[in-house]
Amino acid sequence: MNLHRRYLVLLALRWLPVGLCIPILVLLPLSRGLTLAETGLAASLQGFVVLALELPTGGLSDSWGRRPTLVLAASVAVVSMSLLAVADSFALFAIVYVLQGIYRALDSGPLESWYVDVSLAADPSVKLERGLSAGGTVIGLAIGAGALATGGLVAWVEMPGIPTLVVPVLAGLCVQVTGLAAIVLLVREPPHPDGRRRLLASLRDVPRAITDGVRVVRRSRVLLALVAVELCWGFGMVTFEVLMPVRLSELLGGTEEAAAVTGPASAVAWLVAAAGAAVIPLLTARVGVAVTAGVLRIAHGVAVVGMGLLAGPAGVLTGYLATYLVHGASNPVHMTLLHREVSGENRSTVMSINSMMMQPAGALGMILLTALATGTSVSTAIVVGAVVLALAAPLYLPAIRAERRPRVPV
Repeated sequence: MNLHRRYLVLLALRWLPVGLCIPILVLLPLSRGLTLAETGLAASLQGFVVLALELPTGGLSDSWGRRPTLVLAASVAVVSMSLLAVADSFALFAIVYVLQGIYRALDSGPLESWYVDVSLAADPSVKLERGLSAGGTVIGLAIGAGALATGGLVAWVEMPGIPTLVVPVLAGLCVQVTGLAAIVLLVREPPHPDGRRRLLASLRDVPRAITDGVRVVRRSRVLLALVAVELCWGFGMVTFEVLMPVRLSELLGGTEEAAAVTGPASAVAWLVAAAGAAVIPLLTARVGVAVTAGVLRIAHGVAVVGMGLLAGPAGVLTGYLATYLVHGASNPVHMTLLHREVSGENRSTVMSINSMMMQPAGALGMILLTALATGTSVSTAIVVGAVVLALAAPLYLPAIRAERRPRVPV
Protein backbone atom coordinates (compact mmCIF):
# COMPACT_ATOMS: atom_id res chain seq x y z
CA MET A 1 0.00 0.00 0.00
CA ASN A 2 1.49 3.34 -1.03
CA LEU A 3 1.89 6.32 1.27
CA HIS A 4 -1.20 8.17 0.03
CA ARG A 5 -3.52 5.20 0.61
CA ARG A 6 -2.03 4.48 4.02
CA TYR A 7 -2.65 8.08 5.05
CA LEU A 8 -6.27 8.00 3.90
CA VAL A 9 -6.96 4.65 5.61
CA LEU A 10 -5.52 5.95 8.88
CA LEU A 11 -7.60 9.14 8.63
CA ALA A 12 -10.79 7.15 8.04
CA LEU A 13 -10.12 4.93 11.05
CA ARG A 14 -9.31 7.97 13.18
CA TRP A 15 -12.47 9.99 12.37
CA LEU A 16 -15.12 7.27 11.94
CA PRO A 17 -15.44 6.81 15.75
CA VAL A 18 -16.00 10.58 16.06
CA GLY A 19 -18.93 10.37 13.66
CA LEU A 20 -20.33 7.35 15.49
CA CYS A 21 -20.27 9.15 18.85
CA ILE A 22 -21.35 12.69 17.89
CA PRO A 23 -25.12 11.96 17.92
CA ILE A 24 -25.06 10.33 21.39
CA LEU A 25 -22.40 12.33 23.25
CA VAL A 26 -24.99 14.43 25.10
CA LEU A 27 -27.77 11.86 25.21
CA LEU A 28 -25.66 9.09 26.78
CA PRO A 29 -24.72 10.94 30.00
CA LEU A 30 -28.27 12.25 30.31
CA SER A 31 -29.56 8.68 30.07
CA ARG A 32 -27.14 7.71 32.85
CA GLY A 33 -28.59 10.30 35.26
CA LEU A 34 -26.40 13.37 34.70
CA THR A 35 -28.01 16.77 34.38
CA LEU A 36 -27.40 18.93 31.33
CA ALA A 37 -25.22 21.26 33.44
CA GLU A 38 -23.12 18.33 34.67
CA THR A 39 -22.76 17.04 31.13
CA GLY A 40 -21.56 20.44 29.92
CA LEU A 41 -19.14 20.80 32.82
CA ALA A 42 -17.63 17.36 32.17
CA ALA A 43 -17.32 18.06 28.44
CA SER A 44 -15.61 21.41 29.09
CA LEU A 45 -12.68 19.58 30.72
CA GLN A 46 -11.63 18.30 27.30
CA GLY A 47 -11.06 21.83 26.00
CA PHE A 48 -8.99 22.86 29.01
CA VAL A 49 -6.81 19.76 28.74
CA VAL A 50 -6.27 20.29 25.00
CA LEU A 51 -5.32 23.93 25.58
CA ALA A 52 -2.83 22.96 28.29
CA LEU A 53 -1.21 20.10 26.37
CA GLU A 54 -1.38 21.29 22.75
CA LEU A 55 2.13 22.73 22.63
CA PRO A 56 3.88 20.10 24.81
CA THR A 57 2.44 17.25 22.76
CA GLY A 58 3.41 18.99 19.52
CA GLY A 59 6.95 19.28 20.85
CA LEU A 60 6.82 15.62 21.88
CA SER A 61 5.89 14.59 18.34
CA ASP A 62 8.84 16.56 16.95
CA SER A 63 11.32 15.20 19.51
CA TRP A 64 10.08 11.62 20.06
CA GLY A 65 8.70 10.85 16.60
CA ARG A 66 5.37 10.70 14.77
CA ARG A 67 4.83 6.95 15.07
CA PRO A 68 5.30 6.53 18.85
CA THR A 69 3.19 9.62 19.51
CA LEU A 70 0.40 8.25 17.33
CA VAL A 71 0.56 4.87 19.07
CA LEU A 72 0.33 6.56 22.47
CA ALA A 73 -2.57 8.74 21.31
CA ALA A 74 -4.53 5.79 19.91
CA SER A 75 -3.93 3.80 23.10
CA VAL A 76 -5.38 6.65 25.20
CA ALA A 77 -8.37 6.79 22.83
CA VAL A 78 -9.06 3.08 23.33
CA VAL A 79 -9.02 3.50 27.12
CA SER A 80 -11.28 6.56 26.90
CA MET A 81 -13.82 4.84 24.63
CA SER A 82 -13.85 1.76 26.86
CA LEU A 83 -14.61 3.90 29.90
CA LEU A 84 -17.31 5.81 28.00
CA ALA A 85 -19.18 2.54 27.44
CA VAL A 86 -19.56 1.94 31.19
CA ALA A 87 -19.44 5.48 32.69
CA ASP A 88 -22.44 6.11 34.95
CA SER A 89 -21.41 9.05 37.15
CA PHE A 90 -20.15 12.61 36.79
CA ALA A 91 -16.68 11.57 37.98
CA LEU A 92 -16.36 8.82 35.36
CA PHE A 93 -17.59 11.06 32.54
CA ALA A 94 -15.12 13.74 33.71
CA ILE A 95 -12.31 11.18 33.43
CA VAL A 96 -13.54 10.23 29.96
CA TYR A 97 -13.29 13.84 28.79
CA VAL A 98 -9.90 14.38 30.41
CA LEU A 99 -8.63 11.30 28.54
CA GLN A 100 -10.25 12.61 25.36
CA GLY A 101 -8.42 15.91 25.86
CA ILE A 102 -5.10 14.07 26.24
CA TYR A 103 -5.91 12.06 23.12
CA ARG A 104 -6.87 15.11 21.06
CA ALA A 105 -3.69 16.94 22.11
CA LEU A 106 -1.46 13.97 21.29
CA ASP A 107 -3.28 13.33 18.02
CA SER A 108 -3.19 16.96 16.84
CA GLY A 109 -0.60 16.99 14.09
CA PRO A 110 1.63 13.87 14.05
CA LEU A 111 -0.32 11.93 11.38
CA GLU A 112 -0.42 14.85 8.97
CA SER A 113 3.19 15.76 9.81
CA TRP A 114 4.26 12.19 9.08
CA TYR A 115 2.48 12.25 5.71
CA VAL A 116 3.99 15.60 4.74
CA ASP A 117 7.50 14.67 5.93
CA VAL A 118 7.55 11.41 3.97
CA SER A 119 5.96 13.01 0.89
CA LEU A 120 8.54 15.81 0.79
CA ALA A 121 11.38 13.36 1.38
CA ALA A 122 10.26 11.38 -1.65
CA ASP A 123 9.54 14.42 -3.85
CA PRO A 124 10.39 17.97 -2.63
CA SER A 125 8.17 19.46 -5.35
CA VAL A 126 5.07 17.40 -4.46
CA LYS A 127 1.76 19.30 -4.47
CA LEU A 128 0.71 18.90 -0.85
CA GLU A 129 -2.74 20.35 -1.44
CA ARG A 130 -3.75 17.25 -3.42
CA GLY A 131 -3.04 14.83 -0.61
CA LEU A 132 -4.41 17.12 2.08
CA SER A 133 -7.61 17.79 0.13
CA ALA A 134 -8.09 14.03 -0.29
CA GLY A 135 -7.57 13.74 3.45
CA GLY A 136 -10.21 16.39 4.08
CA THR A 137 -12.61 14.48 1.85
CA VAL A 138 -12.02 11.27 3.79
CA ILE A 139 -12.51 13.05 7.14
CA GLY A 140 -15.86 14.49 6.05
CA LEU A 141 -17.01 11.16 4.65
CA ALA A 142 -15.94 9.28 7.77
CA ILE A 143 -17.71 11.65 10.18
CA GLY A 144 -20.84 11.86 8.05
CA ALA A 145 -20.97 8.08 7.51
CA GLY A 146 -20.41 7.48 11.23
CA ALA A 147 -23.25 9.82 12.21
CA LEU A 148 -25.61 8.17 9.73
CA ALA A 149 -24.52 4.70 10.93
CA THR A 150 -25.33 5.67 14.52
CA GLY A 151 -28.86 6.59 13.47
CA GLY A 152 -29.25 3.11 12.00
CA LEU A 153 -27.64 1.35 14.97
CA VAL A 154 -29.89 3.13 17.48
CA ALA A 155 -33.02 2.55 15.40
CA TRP A 156 -32.55 -1.05 14.33
CA VAL A 157 -29.85 -2.87 16.30
CA GLU A 158 -30.69 -4.53 19.61
CA MET A 159 -28.04 -6.34 21.68
CA PRO A 160 -29.26 -8.24 24.75
CA GLY A 161 -28.10 -6.61 27.98
CA ILE A 162 -26.58 -3.59 26.21
CA PRO A 163 -28.39 -0.21 26.25
CA THR A 164 -29.23 1.12 22.80
CA LEU A 165 -27.09 4.25 23.16
CA VAL A 166 -24.04 2.16 24.06
CA VAL A 167 -24.10 0.22 20.77
CA PRO A 168 -22.49 3.08 18.75
CA VAL A 169 -19.84 3.44 21.47
CA LEU A 170 -18.94 -0.25 21.16
CA ALA A 171 -18.80 0.11 17.39
CA GLY A 172 -16.50 3.12 17.80
CA LEU A 173 -14.32 1.13 20.22
CA CYS A 174 -13.88 -1.62 17.64
CA VAL A 175 -12.82 0.96 15.05
CA GLN A 176 -10.41 2.57 17.56
CA VAL A 177 -8.71 -0.77 18.23
CA THR A 178 -8.45 -1.36 14.48
CA GLY A 179 -6.97 2.10 14.07
CA LEU A 180 -4.33 1.40 16.72
CA ALA A 181 -3.31 -1.79 14.92
CA ALA A 182 -3.24 0.08 11.61
CA ILE A 183 -0.87 2.72 13.03
CA VAL A 184 1.51 0.01 14.21
CA LEU A 185 1.45 -1.67 10.80
CA LEU A 186 1.26 1.25 8.37
CA VAL A 187 3.22 4.17 9.84
CA ARG A 188 6.92 4.06 9.01
CA GLU A 189 9.24 7.03 9.45
CA PRO A 190 12.95 7.60 8.74
CA PRO A 191 15.40 6.92 11.59
CA HIS A 192 15.97 9.89 13.88
CA PRO A 193 19.33 11.64 13.33
CA ASP A 194 20.21 11.04 16.99
CA GLY A 195 19.45 7.34 16.84
CA ARG A 196 16.69 5.56 18.73
CA ARG A 197 14.43 8.02 20.51
CA ARG A 198 13.60 7.21 24.11
CA LEU A 199 10.57 8.69 25.82
CA LEU A 200 12.34 10.29 28.82
CA ALA A 201 15.03 11.86 26.64
CA SER A 202 12.35 13.12 24.27
CA LEU A 203 10.37 14.61 27.15
CA ARG A 204 13.46 16.53 28.25
CA ASP A 205 13.78 17.81 24.69
CA VAL A 206 10.18 19.09 24.50
CA PRO A 207 10.93 22.63 25.85
CA ARG A 208 13.60 23.08 23.19
CA ALA A 209 11.22 21.87 20.47
CA ILE A 210 8.52 24.29 21.66
CA THR A 211 10.99 27.19 21.79
CA ASP A 212 12.23 26.42 18.29
CA GLY A 213 8.69 26.20 16.95
CA VAL A 214 7.66 29.51 18.52
CA ARG A 215 10.82 31.13 17.15
CA VAL A 216 10.01 29.86 13.65
CA VAL A 217 6.52 31.40 13.81
CA ARG A 218 7.76 34.72 15.20
CA ARG A 219 10.32 35.10 12.43
CA SER A 220 7.89 34.42 9.58
CA ARG A 221 5.38 37.05 8.50
CA VAL A 222 3.50 34.36 6.58
CA LEU A 223 3.20 32.05 9.60
CA LEU A 224 2.14 34.89 11.90
CA ALA A 225 -0.63 35.80 9.49
CA LEU A 226 -1.73 32.17 9.08
CA VAL A 227 -1.91 31.70 12.84
CA ALA A 228 -3.96 34.90 13.10
CA VAL A 229 -6.43 33.40 10.61
CA GLU A 230 -7.22 30.76 13.23
CA LEU A 231 -8.34 33.49 15.64
CA CYS A 232 -11.01 34.68 13.20
CA TRP A 233 -11.88 31.11 12.25
CA GLY A 234 -12.30 29.92 15.83
CA PHE A 235 -14.44 32.95 16.73
CA GLY A 236 -16.67 32.55 13.69
CA MET A 237 -17.18 28.80 14.03
CA VAL A 238 -19.54 29.48 16.94
CA THR A 239 -22.09 30.63 14.36
CA PHE A 240 -22.57 27.25 12.68
CA GLU A 241 -21.64 24.96 15.56
CA VAL A 242 -23.70 26.64 18.32
CA LEU A 243 -26.04 29.32 16.96
CA MET A 244 -27.45 27.50 13.94
CA PRO A 245 -29.62 25.09 16.01
CA VAL A 246 -30.86 28.06 18.05
CA ARG A 247 -31.81 29.92 14.88
CA LEU A 248 -33.53 26.78 13.58
CA SER A 249 -35.48 26.35 16.82
CA GLU A 250 -36.82 29.90 16.45
CA LEU A 251 -38.16 29.08 13.01
CA LEU A 252 -39.50 25.61 13.83
CA GLY A 253 -41.09 26.60 17.13
CA GLY A 254 -39.16 24.44 19.59
CA THR A 255 -35.89 22.76 20.51
CA GLU A 256 -37.17 19.22 19.99
CA GLU A 257 -38.25 20.02 16.45
CA ALA A 258 -34.88 21.64 15.78
CA ALA A 259 -32.99 18.65 17.25
CA ALA A 260 -34.87 16.28 14.96
CA VAL A 261 -33.67 18.25 11.94
CA THR A 262 -30.18 19.15 13.17
CA GLY A 263 -28.99 15.53 13.55
CA PRO A 264 -29.49 14.46 9.92
CA ALA A 265 -28.43 17.93 8.73
CA SER A 266 -25.11 17.61 10.58
CA ALA A 267 -24.41 14.25 8.94
CA VAL A 268 -25.18 15.67 5.50
CA ALA A 269 -23.08 18.75 6.29
CA TRP A 270 -19.98 16.64 6.84
CA LEU A 271 -20.58 14.82 3.57
CA VAL A 272 -20.87 18.21 1.87
CA ALA A 273 -17.61 19.26 3.58
CA ALA A 274 -15.99 16.19 2.02
CA ALA A 275 -17.16 17.38 -1.39
CA GLY A 276 -15.69 20.81 -0.70
CA ALA A 277 -12.31 19.31 0.09
CA ALA A 278 -12.45 17.16 -3.04
CA VAL A 279 -12.69 20.13 -5.43
CA ILE A 280 -9.67 21.95 -3.97
CA PRO A 281 -7.10 20.63 -6.51
CA LEU A 282 -9.26 22.05 -9.33
CA LEU A 283 -9.40 25.50 -7.72
CA THR A 284 -5.74 25.70 -6.71
CA ALA A 285 -4.59 24.60 -10.16
CA ARG A 286 -6.26 27.68 -11.63
CA VAL A 287 -5.54 30.49 -9.16
CA GLY A 288 -3.01 29.12 -6.68
CA VAL A 289 -3.30 27.86 -3.11
CA ALA A 290 -3.00 31.20 -1.30
CA VAL A 291 -5.51 33.08 -3.47
CA THR A 292 -7.93 30.17 -3.11
CA ALA A 293 -7.56 30.36 0.68
CA GLY A 294 -8.34 34.09 0.72
CA VAL A 295 -11.37 33.75 -1.55
CA LEU A 296 -12.71 30.90 0.58
CA ARG A 297 -12.56 33.05 3.72
CA ILE A 298 -14.83 35.61 2.03
CA ALA A 299 -17.10 32.84 0.74
CA HIS A 300 -17.29 31.39 4.24
CA GLY A 301 -18.52 34.70 5.61
CA VAL A 302 -21.11 35.04 2.83
CA ALA A 303 -22.41 31.51 3.47
CA VAL A 304 -22.78 32.20 7.20
CA VAL A 305 -24.64 35.46 6.45
CA GLY A 306 -27.05 33.37 4.38
CA MET A 307 -27.53 31.03 7.33
CA GLY A 308 -28.46 34.01 9.49
CA LEU A 309 -30.66 35.96 7.08
CA LEU A 310 -32.29 33.58 4.61
CA ALA A 311 -35.97 33.05 5.29
CA GLY A 312 -37.45 29.86 6.68
CA PRO A 313 -35.88 26.56 7.79
CA ALA A 314 -34.99 25.70 4.21
CA GLY A 315 -33.03 28.94 3.90
CA VAL A 316 -31.13 28.32 7.14
CA LEU A 317 -30.26 24.76 6.11
CA THR A 318 -29.15 25.96 2.68
CA GLY A 319 -26.80 28.44 4.30
CA TYR A 320 -25.66 25.78 6.76
CA LEU A 321 -24.72 23.30 4.03
CA ALA A 322 -23.01 26.04 2.01
CA THR A 323 -21.04 26.96 5.13
CA TYR A 324 -19.78 23.39 5.53
CA LEU A 325 -18.98 23.16 1.83
CA VAL A 326 -16.58 26.09 2.22
CA HIS A 327 -15.43 24.91 5.66
CA GLY A 328 -14.35 21.56 4.22
CA ALA A 329 -12.53 23.24 1.34
CA SER A 330 -10.72 25.78 3.53
CA ASN A 331 -8.74 23.50 5.81
CA PRO A 332 -6.61 21.70 3.15
CA VAL A 333 -5.45 24.96 1.55
CA HIS A 334 -4.72 26.59 4.92
CA MET A 335 -2.69 23.60 6.09
CA THR A 336 -0.83 23.43 2.75
CA LEU A 337 0.32 27.03 3.22
CA LEU A 338 1.37 26.23 6.78
CA HIS A 339 3.41 23.17 5.81
CA ARG A 340 5.21 25.14 3.08
CA GLU A 341 6.75 27.43 5.70
CA VAL A 342 8.14 24.83 8.13
CA SER A 343 10.58 21.94 8.09
CA GLY A 344 10.20 18.49 9.60
CA GLU A 345 11.86 19.17 12.94
CA ASN A 346 9.31 21.92 13.80
CA ARG A 347 6.26 20.76 11.87
CA SER A 348 4.10 19.32 14.66
CA THR A 349 4.92 22.16 17.06
CA VAL A 350 3.92 24.81 14.52
CA MET A 351 0.73 22.87 13.75
CA SER A 352 -0.02 22.83 17.48
CA ILE A 353 0.50 26.59 17.71
CA ASN A 354 -1.87 27.03 14.78
CA SER A 355 -4.47 24.73 16.35
CA MET A 356 -4.09 26.23 19.81
CA MET A 357 -5.17 29.67 18.60
CA MET A 358 -8.65 28.34 17.89
CA GLN A 359 -9.31 27.45 21.55
CA PRO A 360 -9.33 30.95 23.13
CA ALA A 361 -10.89 32.44 20.01
CA GLY A 362 -13.74 29.93 20.18
CA ALA A 363 -14.24 30.61 23.89
CA LEU A 364 -14.36 34.37 23.26
CA GLY A 365 -16.79 33.86 20.39
CA MET A 366 -18.98 31.68 22.59
CA ILE A 367 -19.16 34.41 25.25
CA LEU A 368 -19.61 37.43 22.99
CA LEU A 369 -21.84 35.98 20.29
CA THR A 370 -24.23 34.24 22.69
CA ALA A 371 -24.45 37.47 24.71
CA LEU A 372 -25.13 39.42 21.51
CA ALA A 373 -27.79 36.89 20.49
CA THR A 374 -29.45 37.30 23.88
CA GLY A 375 -29.33 41.09 23.78
CA THR A 376 -30.34 41.56 20.14
CA SER A 377 -31.16 38.53 17.98
CA VAL A 378 -29.60 35.27 16.88
CA SER A 379 -29.48 36.51 13.29
CA THR A 380 -27.48 39.59 14.34
CA ALA A 381 -24.97 37.45 16.23
CA ILE A 382 -24.58 35.12 13.22
CA VAL A 383 -23.92 38.07 10.89
CA VAL A 384 -21.29 39.50 13.27
CA GLY A 385 -19.56 36.11 13.38
CA ALA A 386 -19.68 35.97 9.58
CA VAL A 387 -17.96 39.36 9.34
CA VAL A 388 -15.17 38.15 11.61
CA LEU A 389 -14.74 35.04 9.43
CA ALA A 390 -14.44 37.18 6.29
CA LEU A 391 -11.97 39.58 7.96
CA ALA A 392 -9.40 36.76 7.86
CA ALA A 393 -9.13 37.04 4.06
CA PRO A 394 -6.47 39.85 4.01
CA LEU A 395 -4.31 37.76 6.36
CA TYR A 396 -3.51 35.52 3.38
CA LEU A 397 -1.80 38.39 1.52
CA PRO A 398 1.71 37.50 2.85
CA ALA A 399 1.16 33.91 1.69
CA ILE A 400 -0.01 35.17 -1.73
CA ARG A 401 3.15 37.24 -2.12
CA ALA A 402 5.31 34.33 -0.97
CA GLU A 403 3.60 31.96 -3.41
CA ARG A 404 4.40 34.26 -6.32
CA ARG A 405 8.11 34.30 -5.48
CA PRO A 406 10.41 31.47 -6.64
CA ARG A 407 10.61 28.94 -3.82
CA VAL A 408 13.37 26.69 -2.58
CA PRO A 409 11.83 23.33 -1.56
CA VAL A 410 11.83 22.65 2.20
